[in-house]
Amino acid sequence: MYAAGFTDKGQTRSQNQDAIFVCCDTLGPLPNLFILADGMGGHNAGEIASARAVDYIADYIRNFKAAEFVQPDNFLDLLVSAVQEANSKIYKMSEDNPEMQGMGTTIIVCTVYDKKIIMVHVGDSRAYVVAPTHITQITEDHTYVEEMIQAGELTSEEANIHPNRHVITRALGISGPLEADGIVRPLSDTTTVVLCSDGLSDMLDDDAIKGIVEDEGFVEHRTKHLIEEANLRGGHDNISAILIDVNRA
Repeated sequence: MYAAGFTDKGQTRSQNQDAIFVCCDTLGPLPNLFILADGMGGHNAGEIASARAVDYIADYIRNFKAAEFVQPDNFLDLLVSAVQEANSKIYKMSEDNPEMQGMGTTIIVCTVYDKKIIMVHVGDSRAYVVAPTHITQITEDHTYVEEMIQAGELTSEEANIHPNRHVITRALGISGPLEADGIVRPLSDTTTVVLCSDGLSDMLDDDAIKGIVEDEGFVEHRTKHLIEEANLRGGHDNISAILIDVNRA
């Protein structure tokens, strides 16, 4: 397995509020760990929220005190616990610092083990699996327009141009328990897993992402190519991508 991740501030933002973490080696009880966060909040609070979320989650797993008792069946529970801990810490930071009140971040955190991807997801950053014949989004956007689509009040085409399409309904940094989606998915014919912020998925449609992911070249080159192409098409937001080659020849 090979992986690479890059983040870029894009063409219109003065600051990068995305953060990523890529570790293909054992970390605590996990065989590998990948994290992507897209922060939000005034001034530099979004940048702080995403960076701290990544650090808190990675440190929680790296230093997990009962690591010897964690089995593969418990990997999802461990990721959920790490995300909940990060949520509590970010919320406390925002409460203790008035200039950071209201800050938050999306999060995707995952590990790959035994031909499965195990993931926790909050917000509108996305995970895709790419196979020879298709690309599939495996996360659900936690957004106002996605809720309207699910309720039958909006079509996907209408959602793409809706003025509230970027309003998210879940984020790290809230009081109380966080509602997070847990995903365990067999990888079967998947060649590459893609994690990305909406700065990438807003600029590139699924076919464009698949085409670049399936290009020749090292995983680092293909990851950079995704970000370069998103910038060429406008780069209206910060852009982050992680590619995880799991079954690529």
